[in-house]
Amino acid sequence: MSNQTNRPPRRMGHGPMRAMGPGEKAKNFKGTMQTLIRYMHPYYAKIIMAMIFAIAGTIFMIVGPKISGKATTALAEGFMEKVSGTGGIDFDYILKIICFMIVLYIASGLFSFTQQFIMSGVTQRTAYDLRRKIAAKINRMPFSYFDTNSHGDILSRVTNDVDTLAQSLNQSLNTVITSVVNIIGFTIMMLSISWQMTLIAFVTVPLSLIMVLMIVKRSQKYFVRQQRFLGEVNGHIEEMYSGHIVMKAFNGEARSVEEFEQHNRNLYGVGWKSQFLSGLMQPITAFVGNIGYVGVCILGGYLAIQGTIEIGDIQAFIQYVRNFNQPITQMAQVMNLLQSTAAAAERVFEFLNEAEEVKETNNPVEIYDENRNCKIKGQVTFENVRFGYDPEKIVIHHFSMYIKAGQKVAIVGPTGAGKTTIVKLLMRFYELNSGTIYIDGIPTTDMRRSDLRSLFGMVLQDAWLFNGTIMENLRYGKLDADDEDVIKAADAAYVDHFIRTLDHSYQTEINEDSNNVSQGQKQLLTIARAFLADPKILILDEATSSVDTRTEVLIQKGMEKLMENRTSFVIAHRLSTIRDADIILVMKDGDIVEAGSHEDLMRENGFYTQLYNSQFEEV
Repeated sequence: MSNQTNRPPRRMGHGPMRAMGPGEKAKNFKGTMQTLIRYMHPYYAKIIMAMIFAIAGTIFMIVGPKISGKATTALAEGFMEKVSGTGGIDFDYILKIICFMIVLYIASGLFSFTQQFIMSGVTQRTAYDLRRKIAAKINRMPFSYFDTNSHGDILSRVTNDVDTLAQSLNQSLNTVITSVVNIIGFTIMMLSISWQMTLIAFVTVPLSLIMVLMIVKRSQKYFVRQQRFLGEVNGHIEEMYSGHIVMKAFNGEARSVEEFEQHNRNLYGVGWKSQFLSGLMQPITAFVGNIGYVGVCILGGYLAIQGTIEIGDIQAFIQYVRNFNQPITQMAQVMNLLQSTAAAAERVFEFLNEAEEVKETNNPVEIYDENRNCKIKGQVTFENVRFGYDPEKIVIHHFSMYIKAGQKVAIVGPTGAGKTTIVKLLMRFYELNSGTIYIDGIPTTDMRRSDLRSLFGMVLQDAWLFNGTIMENLRYGKLDADDEDVIKAADAAYVDHFIRTLDHSYQTEINEDSNNVSQGQKQLLTIARAFLADPKILILDEATSSVDTRTEVLIQKGMEKLMENRTSFVIAHRLSTIRDADIILVMKDGDIVEAGSHEDLMRENGFYTQLYNSQFEEV
């Protein structure tokens, strides 16, 4: 087994925002929105183009009521002339106005459609870029980050937060553009009709804005907490689903449900509050707007009686007043949407700005020639290596060892002794506290990480297969390998026969959880993948721990071929499998306490002898 006891416990179901208090707002609303605007810099031209189309479409829509008012006036005046016998209704003039309005509204619709098409592309492209950058960021993050942060919370930033940002950004940008133009346009059109009526309509605006701002200020904290609690729910579900077999085996259903209920209650508590408060905006602004509408109707009737304005102007003004409240309501909703946008964007940018990244070596040593032939033979040296997952708790103390190219090195010891940690340091999954690891005399820190890891082939205790065919899973060891190479590797690992017994042979689909093959079969497939990779250095971490005795014999035969002329590190608890190792390193509490061949160590009758004999005594 791996020495996981040395690892810092991973926070279950919580993310880096766990420390936020229940009543805190977004850390920096203004700064987050400014960062988001700067991030959209490549799309400024498209956004400006969309704004032009939105303005044009909105203007065409705004002038409609004023023009239709002229038709109403012509109809009313014609009717009065007809009654008095001095004339009649000019239907040709009214028809021209109707035809002009149809063209006007068609043009407005086309402009609005184009603007929506452009903005949808901009927001979705922004979301695409954010997901791509998050994926790249994940690959640059050190393993220590994922040890102390919830996987579910990180996934929530890639999925929920980016989706929330894209959806709310799309709606808010479109609404802001059209609402601002509407407010300005309606104001101009109303003033052109009657400044007295406009004044009555505007009296209600400050009251609406004050009430909206009060609601926005109160709801902002709930939107921030909603995104955080959603990350906690996702984290819990992801962990329970991935470990549901263990959870059921230990009768943990009740506890799991209880924890989920707690997370769900937290999400429900802030969710309904945020939605309730945001839902208050529209009825409140509508109520205040109706008060202004009544005042306008009374004053408009008086002015019409006085002959100050025409009947058609009253109709147009009433339409403007009714529509004037709509952009104000929409702006109120935009303020609500911007809270969601800021809360989601803050979490996304917080992750993207995470300072803890692995740093590549400047001027790295080239280990491949111009034909991509590897220069490395496989000599490995550990020199005074010291390491701790927590710098205050050192688990590897002054580890030193020289290993010749082609040697088979077994690492044994009790759980927590530091066995798996050694190979993780060898591949630079973690950085050393002090000391140096050399390969062929080259410090691993002087190599590119990609070049360094290309030297290794790994077969771990936890066999990992992805959703895809067996052929695709095996080819993961060498992406440019042809089918013949894959089949040869499978045959060398003694897994070809098993594969051919399946209904679809190498095209058999491995499901998402890879539970349509047994644990032993998965292990054989990962071993075949290591054969295909043809590495210079091989790492086997409990590679045979999950297979039966007969399968283990087959694997051992395959491993003997695989390890020929290769430096091999074998981590094993089953000591009978490493008796033929050139060197056996016996580790205890992070130090090498014994080293030598099996026969030499048995003659010393020390700690290795105790470990070896204890396995048979336990049996």
